[in-house]
Amino acid sequence: MATVNQEEKALRIETDCYQATIQTEGYVSGVSAGSFIDKRTGVSDLSFGLCIVDFLLEPGADDEETPADFRYHWGDAIHGDIPKRYVELPQICTQARKLPYEIVEDGGFVAVQQWFNWDSARLPYTGGSLWEQWLVFPDGVRWFLAYDKVTSVNAIDSLILRMDMPGHIKHQKGDDFDRIYLSYHDYISSKAFIEDFPPDASYLYQRQTGKIPKRFIRAYQLPNGTWLAGMALDPSIVYEAWCHQRGYVCMIQEIGGSPIRAGESFGAVHLVGFFESIEEMKNVFDTYQGAKTIRVETGGWTLET
Repeated sequence: MATVNQEEKALRIETDCYQATIQTEGYVSGVSAGSFIDKRTGVSDLSFGLCIVDFLLEPGADDEETPADFRYHWGDAIHGDIPKRYVELPQICTQARKLPYEIVEDGGFVAVQQWFNWDSARLPYTGGSLWEQWLVFPDGVRWFLAYDKVTSVNAIDSLILRMDMPGHIKHQKGDDFDRIYLSYHDYISSKAFIEDFPPDASYLYQRQTGKIPKRFIRAYQLPNGTWLAGMALDPSIVYEAWCHQRGYVCMIQEIGGSPIRAGESFGAVHLVGFFESIEEMKNVFDTYQGAKTIRVETGGWTLET
């Protein structure tokens, strides 16, 4: 039976297949670093957190009048030669400090909803857009679901939400994992991530009309052979995805990137979990492919396309 134990600053989730922790204070959003533990094998994630959420962006470069606090830095080894501008801040994971939450329990699953309103913005935009995240932890499987939704208070030609998917990979010269699999690229040896390189040097995904991949899966293989994967169940929602070395493997992923009017929303459903093979990942992806939202009720949860 899936259960949740509420502590002062954390929610401890346990199903029949894994354990996971949600930090409600401190470094927030998603599943806490190293807390996603597979009961079958005993392995855990190597991340700073899974499904971690940042801020809102748009394409383009800042002008000279943009205040320093709202200036997005690019043209370096961290962000590459990919110009973007902040739309709304702060970065949720590091600066929200504390998130409200609601819990739904029904024996066969635990679901947790958290939310936050960005409170500052780069002109001409205003703060106040709402981010919501549902995390659903079902019994009987080695994965969980994350549904991130943004409701914008601004009208923007291309609004982007940045997150980590599934999560960054902490390692020492590639010794802590064996390889990475990107469904839109191929397998990559861990030894490709010994030296730092910017996101646009290698393995960069940028959405192109008519070239949306059939599946969108990003995974890494642990030394025991188990894979930890994150899947965007609607590949068309992914705007950009990085996989580069900056002291760790940076697995930034951005969703959205389409016009939006004030009061409108966009979002994405991701499936994150442990797998024994790429074939197993593909089969699970194909089962839930196309899901765009999650509906959670006391009696259960459903994916909707």
